[in-house]
Amino acid sequence: MAYTTIDDSSAHFQIATYTGNGSTQAITFDGNSDLQPDFIYGSLRDEDGGARFVFDSSRGTTKRLKTNDTTEEQVRSGVTAFSSDGFTMGDHADSNSSDETAVVWAWKANGGTTSSNTDGNVTVTLQANTTAGFSIGTWTSNGGTSGTIGHGLGARPDIVITKERDDTGNWNVIVPDYAGNEMGFLQSTAAFGVASGINTVGSSTFTDGDGADSNDRVFYAFRSIQGYSKIGFYKGNGNANGVFVYTGFQPRWLVIKPPSVVSNWFHLDTARDTYNPATKFLRFDGANVEDDGADKDIDFLSNGFKTRAATGFHNDNGETYLYIAFAKHPFVTSKGIPCTAF
Repeated sequence: MAYTTIDDSSAHFQIATYTGNGSTQAITFDGNSDLQPDFIYGSLRDEDGGARFVFDSSRGTTKRLKTNDTTEEQVRSGVTAFSSDGFTMGDHADSNSSDETAVVWAWKANGGTTSSNTDGNVTVTLQANTTAGFSIGTWTSNGGTSGTIGHGLGARPDIVITKERDDTGNWNVIVPDYAGNEMGFLQSTAAFGVASGINTVGSSTFTDGDGADSNDRVFYAFRSIQGYSKIGFYKGNGNANGVFVYTGFQPRWLVIKPPSVVSNWFHLDTARDTYNPATKFLRFDGANVEDDGADKDIDFLSNGFKTRAATGFHNDNGETYLYIAFAKHPFVTSKGIPCTAF
């Protein structure tokens, strides 16, 4: 069996950095493959108070959500078109402010083509990329606390994120390998805790325990794919020499959050940091400018990452950390050829 089924991660996930122009502009990806994005998450980098904006092709262009607060979906001229290898930005200040640098992370689902999924007891408008372990679904809650939602991945996701669209509400996050039904909130630094939210996650559905109101909702589900993505846990050692975490690929993008304590959803990438150590981090849960702190150092390696500081963000002694990583390229290709970092 081949080590990985995805030799070129850029066919499914890419990052773009750009400078806003306060008008409209087309952003083209620079990966080895063309990527028509279906899910775009982005942030201004040097403007304090900017939104962490989310657009996707299931909900449609100009329909923005923000991971740093609980507001409902709003119409904003952020992403105005999804193209064959990128997207077009409108003139909204949260995503295209003049002379402000910005970054977006983008994933492929199914090219914007949706289908109906009835694996659960509500009908989901679904697009799924089972090869890369990613799906987007929209649905209307059934008014009860036991709505089962089909995720379309063909195996249990490692993380599911849901959000109300037409009312304020939390970004519910469930990681089924962590403490049963404990749930976190993407817009908050709070520790995970027992809540209603997404109670169970299975091979075909998850339970929407937060669906007592009849409202429109969206989910994003991910599962780990060898050589391309990894969602898992490690324990910190409180040592400046840090902890090595094996992923099986060089990470292109890395998210870290200690779920048992109050702490940011902290993330870095190799598009903004092009050599080790990586220090430029942003937060899902805040509107802060990009930070560049040496006390948050991470080394991106050919087969994983290594923490390089004794810090609560990613390396307190004995603390458990959740990480989410997507590949720049696999450690070993499907033909058995090793790859190196950077």
